[in-house]
Amino acid sequence: MKNELRLPYSKLLRIHQVAEGLDVSARTVRRLIAKGELVACRLGRSVRVHPDDLAAYIDRHRGR
Repeated sequence: MKNELRLPYSKLLRIHQVAEGLDVSARTVRRLIAKGELVACRLGRSVRVHPDDLAAYIDRHRGR
């Protein structure tokens, strides 16, 4: 049996990946994060969004 590295989290998304997924600009994604509408984490100078947080944002804004 192999020793496999299992991460307890999904791969975090970069700003441009979130922007592509929402079909908006990276600047818009940064504004959503700054306003607190989209949860993100900062790793040094990098900003990442967890896929579950992106899904929660979409769910909150669905059907408006």
